[in-house]
Amino acid sequence: MVDEFFEVFAAWARKTSLDQALKKFRPRLSAQELAEYEAEYRARLERIFDDRPVVIHGPRDPWYPGPNEETDTYWPALERHIRADLGWPDDRVESLDRSSSKVIAYTPPPSAPSWDAKGLVVGYVQSGKTTNFTAVIAKAADVGYRFIIVFSGIHNGLRKQTQDRLDEQLCELTPKKWKQLTNADDDFRAPAIPATALLHLGESGVALAIVKKNATVLRRLDRWLQPAVKQRALADVPTLIIDDEADQASVETASINPLIRSIIGKLPKTTYIGYTATPFANVLIDPKGDDLYPKDFILNLPRPEGYFGTERVFGRDAVEGDEANGAELDGSNMVRIIPDDDVDAVRPVGKAAAADFIPTIPKSLDDAIEWFVLATAARRARGDDGHSTMLVHTSVKTDVHLAFKEPLRLHVDRLRKRVEAQDGKTLERLRDLWNTESHEVPASQFGLTPVDFAQVMDHLPAVLDRVGVVIDNFRSEDRLDYSTPGQVAIAVGGNTLSRGLTLEGLTVSYFVRAAKAYDTLLQMARWFGFRPGYEDLPRIWMTDELRHWFRHLATVEHEIRLDIERYESENLTPTEFGVRIRTHPTLRITAKMGAALPTYASYGGRRVQTRYFRPKDGEWLRHNVEAADGFVARVRSAGIEPDAALENGAVIFRDVSADDVLRFLADYRVHPDSPDLDHELIEKYVNRQRRSGHLEFWNLAIMAAPTDTHGTVRLGSMDFGRIVRSKLRDEGVERADIKTLMSKDHRAVDFMAPSVARKKGEIELAKARDLDPDARNKGLILLYPIDPHSEPDAANKASRRALDAVDDVIGLALVFPGHPDESSQVRQTYVAVDLTDAEVEVEQAEFDELAGVSDDD
Repeated sequence: MVDEFFEVFAAWARKTSLDQALKKFRPRLSAQELAEYEAEYRARLERIFDDRPVVIHGPRDPWYPGPNEETDTYWPALERHIRADLGWPDDRVESLDRSSSKVIAYTPPPSAPSWDAKGLVVGYVQSGKTTNFTAVIAKAADVGYRFIIVFSGIHNGLRKQTQDRLDEQLCELTPKKWKQLTNADDDFRAPAIPATALLHLGESGVALAIVKKNATVLRRLDRWLQPAVKQRALADVPTLIIDDEADQASVETASINPLIRSIIGKLPKTTYIGYTATPFANVLIDPKGDDLYPKDFILNLPRPEGYFGTERVFGRDAVEGDEANGAELDGSNMVRIIPDDDVDAVRPVGKAAAADFIPTIPKSLDDAIEWFVLATAARRARGDDGHSTMLVHTSVKTDVHLAFKEPLRLHVDRLRKRVEAQDGKTLERLRDLWNTESHEVPASQFGLTPVDFAQVMDHLPAVLDRVGVVIDNFRSEDRLDYSTPGQVAIAVGGNTLSRGLTLEGLTVSYFVRAAKAYDTLLQMARWFGFRPGYEDLPRIWMTDELRHWFRHLATVEHEIRLDIERYESENLTPTEFGVRIRTHPTLRITAKMGAALPTYASYGGRRVQTRYFRPKDGEWLRHNVEAADGFVARVRSAGIEPDAALENGAVIFRDVSADDVLRFLADYRVHPDSPDLDHELIEKYVNRQRRSGHLEFWNLAIMAAPTDTHGTVRLGSMDFGRIVRSKLRDEGVERADIKTLMSKDHRAVDFMAPSVARKKGEIELAKARDLDPDARNKGLILLYPIDPHSEPDAANKASRRALDAVDDVIGLALVFPGHPDESSQVRQTYVAVDLTDAEVEVEQAEFDELAGVSDDD
């Protein structure tokens, strides 16, 4: 049996390799004991890798089995701190331990003679990335890294925030072990001691520098290292570089990117790890160049318990494996729509000079302010005296921010005076707002105690007395300051509030910033994070267009993480498989498109489906019914009759001509928000496959209900029972969003019994199609006759409404087999390059001023 001596064995294996440890301990252990030691070592590795079997004698061995309590210094100190001082529960500590150990396991062991490793860790906005890389730094120090550099954003505020965190959670816990090259008040300045001497600390300590991504500062660091390079004195200094907000400034910049690469090039044993929640620019770096492409690994951080992210707030589109009508895809009910007329009151119209803009307080902003003070008072009624912040983000322009200060201050002051005077109309309006909003998002939904209006009023005057308006941008004299307990602040700003910096107790966001890049939008979304004890109170005011954009981004994020999980499950590296990024008709991915190639869509192995309909456009709906009727009639006139109806009501027509399928797709009207179903793209793909002998024939499935409970639709002289697909609430009258049309098992309906398919996963079903001798060369087209009324079931009434269409609705889905000859196509990234957005140009100008000119914000 494995005994306490195993820890000595594991410590040796961690410093060298498992094979070296087995060789060293072979004279001291029997063959059975060696087998038990190897099995225990493997078990510890598999724990880190989510209990997935790992290769431990291969070319890319994960070598780190986790921390060693007996021999480690830095991680045990951090673990004690987060348990005792921060009060973390066991499951949260366990998650941090596993996720940080996985990062270390993917890096080269410090015993290697030399290396240049580059990786990327993808987290969520405002989700604890700093805590993860703090744990990674501690464990890296324990295994032998002797120099740690943290590149921390482009603003002094974020650099100082990171310095303070690492001082508290690393340096102050083991103060004699760290040689600090920066402090909270001062960025990197070359110390009097040369790098040659300072970095050779042996086993006695680790040098740590938290450095802003500023050209002046990075040049100082680069020059300080230069003499040691000439003396070849850095060959035995294992170095870990953490690049926080790695997609900002580090990629495709004229000054910062070359300086980071120059610093890495001076350190022969270097592991560079980028951390970001928006990895678009990072995964599009040219992997063939000498750049920062994460060639060795890309990892997901787990979504923490209780985290409010894009998906939870806005919902997302269905992707492979999602079930129809899944309530978990619908998002929350915390978004309030700003009318278009109100946008003109809070943001300059067109390209009007920002200096001449005078904002007013429209009703939507008035509602947001009133809800902010009510929600803060409700938190106080629950005994929560923490910070409370409202974000107002309408423009990147600093003149617009400054123009808001006086109107907001006067508006809050008038509200305070009216509440003090017990003005009847004001109190009635506040009561109505409280009752409406607390009903829309009940406290009980989160296990919280409801608060009535009388309790809110007990605390409202004191809250109004504390409200301050803060303009926080790179030119303002104001800065958010949470050093005094219980701050209540309305923060107006732009880029300084949209990267890394945490808005403490963010409760209300008013957001109309017209940026059109994925990464810019997500980083500006400061409302993501943790809201313990007030999960029912956060609200976001934004335009309807922005709400749809963020829902699309939730889908993009989800799919990226699925691709990253594939790296792990299939033991692939980022040089073997490129992360795919879903495109959008009007949004662009990032301003830094790197090596991304616009190309045609490959449908191999995919299923696509309609989710948007025009419920009040009778002519549009009737046209699609007639198109489906004609399609089925042509199939039957060709002598093809259906199989007997399946247990779920589906009816299958087999061996339908591709010409008939393409004719129907050209006739069927698709909502413009469904670019995946563009019939011209599909036709090009199908015809390309037909030239190599694939997709010449299709199976047609009518996904009818097994009964006529919801009525029938007549197609091709046959009656088919209608199914139910309700719509998401608040979609307006022009567009109905049903979210998910098909279930995952439908992709195998033409060759596998539904009861069998339901028990299999999405990947299993896709592979099963490619292995089936009949289905592997055929496409599958599915038609869904939908009840125009389609009431939601009881479980989904909070997030859905009746479809309420004026005529029958026909849904469409397509399932494509995958083929080995198109694997390179499937691995392409599909992007649309559009770099003309004025807002982003202004943001880049601000960055250039900050990063390339001076060391001051």
